[in-house]
Amino acid sequence: MFFHQDATFESLSIHRVGNKARDEYYALSEQPIDLSQDEVLPDLLMQYFMKPFAKVKEVYRFFHPNEDLQLNEVYHFAHAFFEGKMPFHEFSEQVTKHLYEVSSHPNIKPGELYVVALKNIQMEGEEGSAVGIFKSENKETYLKVYPDQGGFGLEYEQEAININKLDKGVVIVKADAEEGYKVLVTDQTNGSDAVYWKDDFLQLRVRDDNYQQTGNFLKVYKNFVNEKIDEVFEMDKAEKVDLLNRSMNYFKAHETFEEEEFSGEVLGNAQAISLFKEYREQVSEELDMPFQTNFDIAAGAVKKMSSDYKSVVKLDKNFHIYIHGKRDYIERGYDEDRGMNYYKLYFDNEQ
Repeated sequence: MFFHQDATFESLSIHRVGNKARDEYYALSEQPIDLSQDEVLPDLLMQYFMKPFAKVKEVYRFFHPNEDLQLNEVYHFAHAFFEGKMPFHEFSEQVTKHLYEVSSHPNIKPGELYVVALKNIQMEGEEGSAVGIFKSENKETYLKVYPDQGGFGLEYEQEAININKLDKGVVIVKADAEEGYKVLVTDQTNGSDAVYWKDDFLQLRVRDDNYQQTGNFLKVYKNFVNEKIDEVFEMDKAEKVDLLNRSMNYFKAHETFEEEEFSGEVLGNAQAISLFKEYREQVSEELDMPFQTNFDIAAGAVKKMSSDYKSVVKLDKNFHIYIHGKRDYIERGYDEDRGMNYYKLYFDNEQ
């Protein structure tokens, strides 16, 4: 999970990128922007740049088809900056030129490119530094109303930027350099020109390490229990919660995941095992999300997902039943006299 609440800017440079296919050019600024004397602008920019990443869950890596990361331009420039071999402003200029070179689709809009160096960000529980690259393409018109001589005055500003609508952005976290860094990306563009940011400019692919494998498996299993298993098995809410609890207990109790072992301990039913395998393969194909049959379990990913695994059964607006184990201590039935469903709970001590 990515947190920016304590993050601060170290540097900010702004350039402009045109559309190469329309013979537009790029414009480079001579030096970074000085934000040290402004008390408001840094907070507004931090909101503009970082807010979209609060909901981004997929983590990517840089790659290159030839398997040489240094051939990936953005990785090459970021690595040089992180290693102290390239000044920040030169780094911002190089990524601007590279973005211009790949902006060849006729529908790509020109816009400002903001390149920032960040410190005190948190990624998956670890504090560190990062660089961010953000592009604004769409402009809006704003009205400003102000008191004026016993009444109100009215002004407008065209071609202004809405700080709640970032068009494109990427955050490159200084971690796992040899594997292609940890990269978060957002792109609000739709249409045939949308792929150039992630595929042509950045050249990214979904991270496929133990952390990602652990998190992805738990997400898919949760969706399977909540949405798919009903198609074959008639299960009440308590039984579904029990299935989720058993899977979470497996991941907390084991250091490595083994598919056959998990299937036997958690699902324990040949038909359910087959149904889950089919569902997982379908998700893998649709989302281009490969699953491994064996991997080391990442405790950080388990901790993150445990908050999404709800162990509660909500009954109308009157009761909540929290289930942490002992599924055989709960019975579900129907009272014909009252015309209502009920749960019967067995316990030794009341606390």
